[in-house]
Amino acid sequence: MDKRLVTAIRASIVAGGEIMEVYNSADFNIEQKEDDSPLTVADIRSNSVINQYLNSTGIPIISEENRQLDYEERKAWDLCWIVDPLDGTKEFIKRNGEFTVNIALIEDSLPLLGVIFVPAKNIIYYGDGENAWKQKLKDAENFDHSKSTKIGPGKIDGKIRVVGSRSHMNKDTERYIATLKEHYNQEIDVVSRGSSLKFCLVAEGVADVYPRFAPTMEWDTAAGQAICNSVGLSVVDKNTGEEMIYNRPQLLNSHFLVSAIG
Repeated sequence: MDKRLVTAIRASIVAGGEIMEVYNSADFNIEQKEDDSPLTVADIRSNSVINQYLNSTGIPIISEENRQLDYEERKAWDLCWIVDPLDGTKEFIKRNGEFTVNIALIEDSLPLLGVIFVPAKNIIYYGDGENAWKQKLKDAENFDHSKSTKIGPGKIDGKIRVVGSRSHMNKDTERYIATLKEHYNQEIDVVSRGSSLKFCLVAEGVADVYPRFAPTMEWDTAAGQAICNSVGLSVVDKNTGEEMIYNRPQLLNSHFLVSAIG
């Protein structure tokens, strides 16, 4: 494997261990950031671990919990890491296990490789641009690429499975689901998940389509897009009709769609 992918995998697993120490403790030490999103000590500890690993590559890092640099400082970057050290902090606080560590490597504005680790379940997803895999770890030190299972999108068999968010189902999404049902004349089954697990469900064939018509940031989506791209799926920016790009002047994403149904 690409050494950078190995580094990202190791970083995500060790960071996940830090997250679980906090998750299993009595106090998350919850604060509110300027945008009113929650921040816990787990976010901070995970971010610190990931920075230590990724700094060794000499590639600059965009992380939700790092100081955000102006585009003038970022625009010349051909390569950069995009990191969410704890995606799904609300799910973490709810203790439902649906939170992840997201790490992606971006080359010329597009995801090159990505890792999504689910600490509460010891499951890791990763893609290298050509293939993607999933592995259930026995413990944090037990990763072995040869034990991973290659994943890919599935085929529609009866109902169309639409993956949604436990926290962000809105009227635009509901209208899209209604249109999908009418267009394909198929029953719709909504599969709810938190965090970037929504990308993973489509990439591994557990769901068929993921519409996101609500705000997200680049660190919420880069790793998921890398994994979807690795299995031949596009993450389409609804404003441009093209693959979503990264390290933009504004890190806020447009609405987007991931679909395995054409």
